[in-house]
Amino acid sequence: MWNTPNLLTLLRILLIPVFLGIFYIPAAWSPFACALVFTVGAVTDWLDGYLARRWQQTSSFGAFFDPVADKLMVAVALVLLVESDPRAILTLPAIVIIGREITVSALREWMAELGARMQVAVSKVAKLKTTAQMVAIILLIFTHVDTDSLIYGFGVLLLYVAAGLTLWSMVLYLRAAWPSLTSLSRPLEGEERR
Repeated sequence: MWNTPNLLTLLRILLIPVFLGIFYIPAAWSPFACALVFTVGAVTDWLDGYLARRWQQTSSFGAFFDPVADKLMVAVALVLLVESDPRAILTLPAIVIIGREITVSALREWMAELGARMQVAVSKVAKLKTTAQMVAIILLIFTHVDTDSLIYGFGVLLLYVAAGLTLWSMVLYLRAAWPSLTSLSRPLEGEERR
């Protein structure tokens, strides 16, 4: 379990409180340091998956915690950014992105129960979305104290691109899962409708 990819995943989780603490430090260096910590987390997101495949060190631990770490990191960053700039222009894409993550996570869990997990595997659109989302968040964190800057504006624009790709990838996931979802007329044994 304690291979390099899994340790990188754990590092990403441990960086979340560091990122959170630095965000609230009222110092001139704080936005840069905060963006740097988030960037390290984003790089480990790519690196742990790459190493796990290259070194054939995939594991159940990594398969579970890698997406959890990603979603926690992104959700915390978006909540902090919306708190810092509560205008609708930033709140809307943040809601779309977080809402999509909840929907797709629930969909994957449901499909896993049906034994059809691979029907909702990560798509190329989702990978493109993740890249746009990470770059946008880094730019927004770096400039969140100057919401009138061009870099901040570009970060917001890129976040909208990420939100659009987010909706597109969610539609692709739902379309792939739709036959399985609509073929069941009753919940699985032991499950109740909520």
